[in-house]
Amino acid sequence: MTAAAAPKGRKKTNLTTLCYIEKDGKYLMMHRVKKEHDINHDKWVGVGGHFEPDETPEECLLREVKEETGLVLDDFRLRGIITFMSDKWQTEYMFLYTAHRFHGDFVGRDGCREGTFEWVPKQDVYSLPIWEGDKIFFRLMEERASVFSLKLRYVGDTLVEKVLDGRPLA
Repeated sequence: MTAAAAPKGRKKTNLTTLCYIEKDGKYLMMHRVKKEHDINHDKWVGVGGHFEPDETPEECLLREVKEETGLVLDDFRLRGIITFMSDKWQTEYMFLYTAHRFHGDFVGRDGCREGTFEWVPKQDVYSLPIWEGDKIFFRLMEERASVFSLKLRYVGDTLVEKVLDGRPLA
Protein backbone atom coordinates (compact mmCIF):
# COMPACT_ATOMS: atom_id res chain seq x y z
CA MET A 1 0.00 0.00 0.00
CA THR A 2 1.03 3.58 -0.45
CA ALA A 3 0.22 6.79 1.33
CA ALA A 4 -2.14 7.58 -1.55
CA ALA A 5 -4.21 4.53 -0.56
CA ALA A 6 -5.01 5.98 2.87
CA PRO A 7 -8.35 7.81 3.04
CA LYS A 8 -7.99 11.56 2.57
CA GLY A 9 -7.11 13.26 5.84
CA ARG A 10 -6.20 10.01 7.59
CA LYS A 11 -2.55 9.37 8.37
CA LYS A 12 -1.46 5.94 7.19
CA THR A 13 -0.74 3.51 9.97
CA ASN A 14 2.79 2.71 11.09
CA LEU A 15 1.92 -1.02 11.24
CA THR A 16 3.09 -3.05 8.24
CA THR A 17 3.70 -6.57 7.01
CA LEU A 18 6.46 -7.90 4.79
CA CYS A 19 6.62 -11.37 3.28
CA TYR A 20 9.36 -13.27 1.49
CA ILE A 21 7.66 -15.92 -0.64
CA GLU A 22 9.97 -18.89 -1.17
CA LYS A 23 10.19 -21.30 -4.12
CA ASP A 24 13.05 -23.53 -5.30
CA GLY A 25 15.65 -21.86 -3.04
CA LYS A 26 14.60 -18.38 -4.17
CA TYR A 27 12.72 -15.44 -2.68
CA LEU A 28 10.16 -13.43 -4.64
CA MET A 29 11.49 -9.89 -4.40
CA MET A 30 10.33 -6.53 -5.66
CA HIS A 31 12.78 -4.00 -7.08
CA ARG A 32 11.19 -0.69 -5.99
CA VAL A 33 11.62 1.48 -9.08
CA LYS A 34 8.15 2.75 -10.06
CA LYS A 35 6.84 4.87 -7.18
CA GLU A 36 7.73 8.57 -6.76
CA HIS A 37 9.16 9.78 -3.43
CA ASP A 38 9.69 6.19 -2.26
CA ILE A 39 11.90 5.74 0.81
CA ASN A 40 12.73 2.31 -0.67
CA HIS A 41 13.53 3.61 -4.17
CA ASP A 42 15.91 1.25 -6.00
CA LYS A 43 15.97 -1.16 -3.03
CA TRP A 44 14.93 -4.81 -3.22
CA VAL A 45 12.22 -5.82 -0.74
CA GLY A 46 9.62 -8.48 -0.15
CA VAL A 47 5.86 -8.15 -0.62
CA GLY A 48 3.81 -6.19 1.89
CA GLY A 49 2.41 -2.91 3.04
CA HIS A 50 0.45 -0.95 5.60
CA PHE A 51 -2.44 -2.24 7.68
CA GLU A 52 -5.92 -1.01 6.87
CA PRO A 53 -8.23 -0.11 9.79
CA ASP A 54 -9.07 -3.06 12.07
CA GLU A 55 -6.91 -5.56 10.16
CA THR A 56 -4.89 -8.24 11.90
CA PRO A 57 -1.30 -8.83 10.75
CA GLU A 58 -2.44 -11.96 8.91
CA GLU A 59 -5.30 -10.18 7.15
CA CYS A 60 -2.92 -7.42 6.04
CA LEU A 61 -0.38 -9.98 4.84
CA LEU A 62 -2.90 -11.95 2.79
CA ARG A 63 -4.47 -8.82 1.28
CA GLU A 64 -1.16 -7.19 0.37
CA VAL A 65 0.24 -10.36 -1.22
CA LYS A 66 -2.94 -10.81 -3.29
CA GLU A 67 -3.03 -7.13 -4.34
CA GLU A 68 0.62 -6.93 -5.32
CA THR A 69 1.25 -10.39 -6.81
CA GLY A 70 -2.10 -12.02 -7.57
CA LEU A 71 -1.07 -14.94 -5.33
CA VAL A 72 -2.97 -16.46 -2.41
CA LEU A 73 -0.81 -17.79 0.42
CA ASP A 74 -1.61 -21.33 1.59
CA ASP A 75 1.20 -21.62 4.16
CA PHE A 76 3.01 -18.77 5.89
CA ARG A 77 4.87 -18.23 9.14
CA LEU A 78 5.63 -15.22 11.33
CA ARG A 79 9.41 -14.88 11.55
CA GLY A 80 9.92 -11.63 13.41
CA ILE A 81 8.70 -8.24 14.52
CA ILE A 82 10.92 -5.40 13.35
CA THR A 83 10.86 -1.89 14.82
CA PHE A 84 12.26 0.62 12.30
CA MET A 85 13.19 4.02 13.72
CA SER A 86 14.58 6.96 11.78
CA ASP A 87 15.11 10.68 11.81
CA LYS A 88 13.42 10.73 8.34
CA TRP A 89 10.15 8.84 8.90
CA GLN A 90 7.78 7.78 11.67
CA THR A 91 8.60 4.63 13.62
CA GLU A 92 7.29 1.56 11.81
CA TYR A 93 6.40 -1.79 13.34
CA MET A 94 6.68 -4.55 10.76
CA PHE A 95 5.49 -8.15 11.01
CA LEU A 96 7.94 -10.24 8.97
CA TYR A 97 6.74 -13.46 7.34
CA THR A 98 7.92 -16.19 5.01
CA ALA A 99 5.58 -18.25 2.84
CA HIS A 100 6.22 -21.62 1.25
CA ARG A 101 2.98 -22.58 -0.47
CA PHE A 102 0.71 -20.46 -2.61
CA HIS A 103 -1.62 -20.57 -5.57
CA GLY A 104 -3.16 -18.14 -8.03
CA ASP A 105 -2.23 -16.25 -11.15
CA PHE A 106 1.04 -14.42 -10.61
CA VAL A 107 0.87 -10.91 -12.08
CA GLY A 108 4.35 -11.38 -13.52
CA ARG A 109 7.56 -9.46 -13.47
CA ASP A 110 6.07 -6.02 -14.22
CA GLY A 111 2.58 -6.42 -12.76
CA CYS A 112 2.86 -4.17 -9.67
CA ARG A 113 2.64 -0.37 -9.57
CA GLU A 114 5.48 -0.11 -7.04
CA GLY A 115 8.18 -2.13 -8.75
CA THR A 116 9.20 -5.19 -10.73
CA PHE A 117 9.31 -8.75 -9.41
CA GLU A 118 12.06 -11.31 -9.67
CA TRP A 119 12.76 -14.71 -8.13
CA VAL A 120 16.17 -14.17 -6.49
CA PRO A 121 18.36 -17.06 -5.27
CA LYS A 122 18.61 -16.75 -1.49
CA GLN A 123 22.42 -16.60 -1.57
CA ASP A 124 22.27 -13.60 -3.98
CA VAL A 125 20.07 -11.42 -1.76
CA TYR A 126 23.03 -9.93 0.14
CA SER A 127 24.59 -8.57 -3.06
CA LEU A 128 21.46 -6.60 -4.00
CA PRO A 129 20.86 -3.01 -2.91
CA ILE A 130 18.98 -3.70 0.34
CA TRP A 131 18.87 -1.85 3.65
CA GLU A 132 21.70 -2.74 6.04
CA GLY A 133 19.16 -3.86 8.63
CA ASP A 134 17.53 -6.20 6.10
CA LYS A 135 20.80 -8.16 5.95
CA ILE A 136 20.43 -8.76 9.69
CA PHE A 137 16.90 -10.15 9.46
CA PHE A 138 17.79 -12.29 6.43
CA ARG A 139 20.56 -13.91 8.51
CA LEU A 140 18.14 -14.38 11.41
CA MET A 141 15.62 -16.07 9.10
CA GLU A 142 18.39 -18.45 7.96
CA GLU A 143 19.68 -19.22 11.46
CA ARG A 144 16.65 -19.16 13.75
CA ALA A 145 13.40 -21.10 13.84
CA SER A 146 11.97 -18.96 16.64
CA VAL A 147 10.28 -15.58 16.22
CA PHE A 148 12.61 -12.67 16.96
CA SER A 149 12.22 -9.00 17.82
CA LEU A 150 14.63 -6.64 16.08
CA LYS A 151 15.01 -2.89 16.57
CA LEU A 152 16.77 -1.01 13.77
CA ARG A 153 17.44 2.74 14.11
CA TYR A 154 18.66 4.82 11.18
CA VAL A 155 20.07 8.31 10.88
CA GLY A 156 19.58 9.16 7.24
CA ASP A 157 20.34 5.92 5.43
CA THR A 158 22.92 4.81 8.03
CA LEU A 159 22.07 2.07 10.52
CA VAL A 160 23.19 3.39 13.91
CA GLU A 161 21.51 1.02 16.37
CA LYS A 162 20.49 -2.62 16.25
CA VAL A 163 18.90 -4.51 19.13
CA LEU A 164 17.90 -8.19 19.00
CA ASP A 165 15.40 -9.49 21.54
CA GLY A 166 16.15 -6.54 23.84
CA ARG A 167 19.96 -6.85 23.67
CA PRO A 168 22.29 -4.62 21.61
CA LEU A 169 23.97 -6.33 18.64
CA ALA A 170 27.63 -5.66 17.98
